[in-house]
Amino acid sequence: MRPLEEQLYPSTPGKFKDKTYYSVNRQFHRCFASTSTMFLWALFLIALTASYLSFQSFMDSGTRYLSSTWGSLHWEKQVRDSAQIHRVNGMSVLVTGAAGFVGTHVSLALKKRGDGVVGLDNFNNYYDPTLKKARKNLLNSQNIFIVEGDINDARMLAKLFDIVAFTHVMHLAAQAGVRYAMENPQSYVHSNIAGLVTLLEACKNANPQPAIVWASSSSVYGLNEKVPFSESDRTDQPASLYAATKKAGEEITHTYNHIYGLSITGLRFFTVYGPWGRPDMAYFSFTRNILQGKPITIYRGKNRVDLARDFTYIDDIVKGCVGSLDTAGKSTGSGGKKRGPATYRIFNLGNTSPVTVPMMVGMLEKHLKVKAKKHTVDMLGNGDVPFTHANISSARKELGYKPTTDLQTGLRKFVRWYLSYYGYSQEKSVK
Repeated sequence: MRPLEEQLYPSTPGKFKDKTYYSVNRQFHRCFASTSTMFLWALFLIALTASYLSFQSFMDSGTRYLSSTWGSLHWEKQVRDSAQIHRVNGMSVLVTGAAGFVGTHVSLALKKRGDGVVGLDNFNNYYDPTLKKARKNLLNSQNIFIVEGDINDARMLAKLFDIVAFTHVMHLAAQAGVRYAMENPQSYVHSNIAGLVTLLEACKNANPQPAIVWASSSSVYGLNEKVPFSESDRTDQPASLYAATKKAGEEITHTYNHIYGLSITGLRFFTVYGPWGRPDMAYFSFTRNILQGKPITIYRGKNRVDLARDFTYIDDIVKGCVGSLDTAGKSTGSGGKKRGPATYRIFNLGNTSPVTVPMMVGMLEKHLKVKAKKHTVDMLGNGDVPFTHANISSARKELGYKPTTDLQTGLRKFVRWYLSYYGYSQEKSVK
């Protein structure tokens, strides 16, 4: 007898078949085959999707690396392009604090004459960052690239010096302001001391070592009563933490000059003012409040003596900064080791014509054509000094420094810029 299987599913044509059972079994096999196929297709699609996502992520990361972050290929190209020198015997300068008041003007002056300029700024919010961004846009329009970063970032500084063999560093990055030090003292230590040391370390290790020009301050003269202030006067009586950090900076730079052969020039600025200035400065805040119809506070010293400042116009300060770069001797170190003595200098950069604060307010009233609402009070113990007055004989002799803008002229130029930048007009009514 034939096996049962052959009886149920005979292969000979015309023989009997159980069609119902056969049909169910066939559908089952088809279904199983179809499910297996779908499963394989699903696995394939999942793998394909995963591969695409991985590739897209790789491309996105690559694009970001190529275009934005510091250290990327595009970033490196921007740094190199900005550092290109376009004049015979020109210099390549790293300007720290480049989006700041003095930094912007110095960067523009250097670029205009064909020097290579790379800026560095952390765009902190000590005052309105939008003003710094506007300065950055101004610099970008002149093909000056600003690296956004902190002066304490040693890795970033090392990368910059690896990309560009800077001949000079113009160090203007600092936490400014006398009174703010009472609110946030750590910011002064972070920027003015730790940041300075981080930068000097980078310069020390660079090959070749750059010559350094940096911004000290007239505040180092502190409570001195002898006037005008001379570079040979004592500077061991600071009246504020800000002044103390600048004095510390002078001692620190002297140490790096002595040990590592860094060529260093320190500049003691005297009350710098002008277009694109700092909003925390008195002349700037007075202008804003006068236009807005708000009262201004005028401090006076002991025995009701008016405070006086050696106001120095920004263009004159720029001339002193550029002159310092041009006359700076070369650093003598290599690989962090000194090979000979290097230049160490300190200069006052002032106007030599102190003006009292009430007189300055009178000039603003004249240019703004608005009367100020004045509130006069005795000077607080907040670190301010009663007067400043620069002896600039050394800068005149060594740098050819000669200020040419008096306060009346300088304030007129500032007011013109202020009204334009903030959208005022002389005919516009003040609210």
